[in-house]
Amino acid sequence: MKRVFAITLLGLSLLLPACSSELSKQGRENEFPPTMTATIEVNGQSYEMMKGNYSWERKQGMETQVIQADTASPYQIAENYDAIEIDQSKTIHIKIEDEPTLTAYLWDANSRQQEVPVNDNQIEVPKSAGKYVYEVLAQWANGEVSYTFVIDKK
Repeated sequence: MKRVFAITLLGLSLLLPACSSELSKQGRENEFPPTMTATIEVNGQSYEMMKGNYSWERKQGMETQVIQADTASPYQIAENYDAIEIDQSKTIHIKIEDEPTLTAYLWDANSRQQEVPVNDNQIEVPKSAGKYVYEVLAQWANGEVSYTFVIDKK
């Protein structure tokens, strides 16, 4: 009797974490709009980017649900972002959940200035000293999010 109880208990202890993981995954899939983790990595240290405008859509049966948010421009968002000081690093690695297509831009006070090449989820740090405001536009099949970060190149 004790042996049957122990085997049953062991079986349940193995089954519950799997169920819990599956429920967590299902909860994530039902989250709308989804929250994607977005960071940059410089010299092995991770920094969170600030989320700006976003647009998501999902189909539920015959209906399509769309959510859009219009926020401040990346330059305005940058006013509340502590610039990341960069001395020697030559690249910035962009890490965003679920591997979206990435496009990066430099900003000034008025608008986007130029597109910055993104290769293997990395952008090159400018050679000249100064503060740089970046927008990273992440695009998935069902949505896009604008992220902002600021570097201070020494």
